[in-house]
Amino acid sequence: MATNLQTPIDYLKGVGPNRADLLRKELGIHTYQDLINLFPNRYLDRTKYFKINQLQRNAAEVQIVGKIIKFQEISQKRGKRLVATFQDETGTMELVWFRGQKWIRESLKLNTPYVIFGKTNWFNGKFNMPHPETELLSEHKQNLRSSMQAIYPSTEKLSNKGITNRVMTKIMQNLFLETNGRFVETLSENLLSELQLISKSDALFNVHFPKTSELLFKAEFRLKFEELFYIQLQLILKNLIHKSKIKGFPFESIGAHFNSFFKNNLPFELTNAQKRVLKEIRQDLGQNAQMNRLLQGDVGSGKTIVALMSMLMAIDNGFQACLMAPTEILSVQHYNGLKELCNNLKIRIKLLTGSSKTSERKKIHEMLENGDLDILIGTHALIEDKVKFKNLGLAVIDEQHRFGVAQRSKLWKKNTLPPHVLVMTATPIPRTLAMSVYGDLDISIIDELPPGRKTIKTVHRYDTNRLKVFRFIRDEIDKGRQVYIVYPLIQESAQMDYKDLMDGYESIARDFPMPKYQISIVHGKMKPADKEYEMQRFVKGETQIMVATTVIEVGVNVPNASVMIIESAERFGLSQLHQLRGRVGRGAEQSFCILMTSYKLSENSKTRLETMVRTNDGFEIAEVDLRLRGPGDIMGTQQSGVLNLRIADIIKDNDILQHARFHAKQLLKKDPSLRLPENAVILETYRQMGKYKNIWNYIS
Repeated sequence: MATNLQTPIDYLKGVGPNRADLLRKELGIHTYQDLINLFPNRYLDRTKYFKINQLQRNAAEVQIVGKIIKFQEISQKRGKRLVATFQDETGTMELVWFRGQKWIRESLKLNTPYVIFGKTNWFNGKFNMPHPETELLSEHKQNLRSSMQAIYPSTEKLSNKGITNRVMTKIMQNLFLETNGRFVETLSENLLSELQLISKSDALFNVHFPKTSELLFKAEFRLKFEELFYIQLQLILKNLIHKSKIKGFPFESIGAHFNSFFKNNLPFELTNAQKRVLKEIRQDLGQNAQMNRLLQGDVGSGKTIVALMSMLMAIDNGFQACLMAPTEILSVQHYNGLKELCNNLKIRIKLLTGSSKTSERKKIHEMLENGDLDILIGTHALIEDKVKFKNLGLAVIDEQHRFGVAQRSKLWKKNTLPPHVLVMTATPIPRTLAMSVYGDLDISIIDELPPGRKTIKTVHRYDTNRLKVFRFIRDEIDKGRQVYIVYPLIQESAQMDYKDLMDGYESIARDFPMPKYQISIVHGKMKPADKEYEMQRFVKGETQIMVATTVIEVGVNVPNASVMIIESAERFGLSQLHQLRGRVGRGAEQSFCILMTSYKLSENSKTRLETMVRTNDGFEIAEVDLRLRGPGDIMGTQQSGVLNLRIADIIKDNDILQHARFHAKQLLKKDPSLRLPENAVILETYRQMGKYKNIWNYIS
């Protein structure tokens, strides 16, 4: 009979209650299933044995055969260390233990052949090996062993308590002996034969005890495919269920508001990308299922027009619409922009933020409930319980990664049926990540800029070129342009950042003296009203230079600003640099972005700066960013833990991910409810995953 993999780890030979407790706390291993899914970090070639006289001073991990000829205890500042003299036919070295001396001394025999394994150090003219793994040569020859030895994830606490890699390997061997290495197959015959995958049992055996690197490759491919396949299956099913179960309001007609705006009020010809995206949205809104669409478009690609035209569709069908933005500055900007676009349309549009006056709020609440208000724009204030719509048909959410899922669902509760949702982001999300994290949303991409936009020229300059840069700024200001100078903000050292900003401000004020030049300054310590005042001076062109921390990353729209200077650019992440660069290049003039750094740059910083100088393509930048930082960082805290994958890596295994998504889609196209007999295995595996959440709890 097959062993039940949900058996608690305590019952496995070689574990027991104390070790089980440690494995639970340190590595989250509760059951046999968790242990079998603890995949190695890397592998060591254990076919090679070194002689002591062949050792190099390079702290490599080596394996040596020899005997312990004596032990001695040596006193040191705190406690004692145990030192053993280890000898082979070419020389001697020392083995050192700083803890567990009594137990080690009792368990190791003198003058008996051992295989030792560990990292070597060179100290006092001799090689030593701290806390080596030791194994009797006689046992070493008999063990379930492969030429490549798995190295498992570990923690300091585990090593301190004697749960070494050797112990982990032994426990893993016991698990394979107890289960006879037989595991339930989780993929269908069709998939196995079509993709020529090895069986689940072979894959698990060869990932823990690989006989050859070729078998290891096959085992890893099979397990990675399976992991990504089930994630994609879950996301696509979620989307299908969403569409069949969550009803929405069908917008039957395209009416007067939309048509008159399109014919008479469009400030410019729509790009082909905008037309394509509007068509996708129009199709969604015509169904009686709730739209759940992510709209991605680089800074300046014209997402706001698309959002407005989608809102007009809602209004034409007798519904209200709202737009929610993460900051007050951004919501005010959306409000002003949309108000101007709707000038000649009879549309009632209002702004609601934290600083709206009570009387104004009251008026807005009444208009909303009577249906006298068509569009409401605002911040989190929109999701307060007091805000009640008469019939909200479309909710547009800007920069979604700043809103948690819970906040979005609050908007849904304002209606009998949930409104259609359009999520917009100017942070390009790499396709790899979009497929995994937003796989349940339909995705639209605006991938072309409006005509007449010139590409922003980006250059990297060192601090020593500062005088030349200042000369360039003067020339631009003489042409009537405006300039941003941005300083980094790193939360831990707010004092230092403030000082950097003020020092920078003073040196700029010296080089650009009043009254000829006017300078605005904006930073996090200012009161919102003062910030707003300084921003407005810059927007109106009363100041030529805006010195700021990254407060301006999202939002400000000043078409006349043509130069963005980023100080200590090496301290910014790629997506932040790209967002900042997007603050210029909004008018018809040529714009510039200058990245200032010192000469001391890490490899990662160099890659970031080279990428910025090379390309303006947000998606390419996002891919590089993903490679440099990994998925967790990019998604930010709200989404962290979204992808705690066991073996796959969505960056390195992008090809396998594409493969897995393709096959999951094909499968669900033919068999949406997984009812066909040949897919019984897949349905059963999928159900089991739902049951034991801790194993497959990938998707937040």
